[in-house]
Amino acid sequence: MKQQKKNDYGRLCTEMYEILHREAPQDELDFYLSYAKKGEKILEPLCGSGRFLVPFMKRGFDISGFDSSCEMLEKLKQKEPAAKVVLTDIKAYAPAEKFDYIFISSGSVSLFTDIDLCKSILQAIRGLLKPGGKFVFAVDTVFDRCAEESQYETAVSVKTEEGFDLVLKHKNHYDEKSQTQFSPSVYELYNGAALLQSETMDFQTHLYRFGEMEGYLAEIGFTAVTTYASYSKKLAVDDNCDMFLFECEG
Repeated sequence: MKQQKKNDYGRLCTEMYEILHREAPQDELDFYLSYAKKGEKILEPLCGSGRFLVPFMKRGFDISGFDSSCEMLEKLKQKEPAAKVVLTDIKAYAPAEKFDYIFISSGSVSLFTDIDLCKSILQAIRGLLKPGGKFVFAVDTVFDRCAEESQYETAVSVKTEEGFDLVLKHKNHYDEKSQTQFSPSVYELYNGAALLQSETMDFQTHLYRFGEMEGYLAEIGFTAVTTYASYSKKLAVDDNCDMFLFECEG
């Protein structure tokens, strides 16, 4: 069995992600598109398999991206071979250009459960922005915590293109002190009753409280911070929403 790594998107995880999330939800896509302007330089860190980056390209926006998962970028290149993407870690990304607009979708910032590391990443992103450039992103909230599950349970089962069954099993534990959601997962690929492949993933996310990220952004030097509770840009006022969406300037 593959060694378990935190938030490591392996082949089976990527395959299931593509089946379930091949295209971006329209309301989420429209939210990020609302900040895009033709002629400006746009960057999507953690672009994954391109469900946001590719629609931006098709609309004529000048967008670049990067991700640390070679499996995810392979899927992206299958969809759009001309995509300007690189395989790299977010801390190692060092382009020659600066960007007018940077966005990170799908709550991916919550994957950085070490807050000091998260702050250093946010600082690095601020360094990639042109003066006055926009940074827009989402995080998961404490309201969206999973129910406690001490045993592995089947969460999702899908059919692959080859007709195999791809099954996701996971369990959940939330640590109140660190505000970390632990969701260790097992992906299993079956041909009938025969197990063909198994892959583990130590999935962890930091769940945010209202006002928490705002403090980090101010500390780093971001300005004009606005917090939304929905893709329709309803202002957040407390923890009672599934996600926080942040708009700020570098």
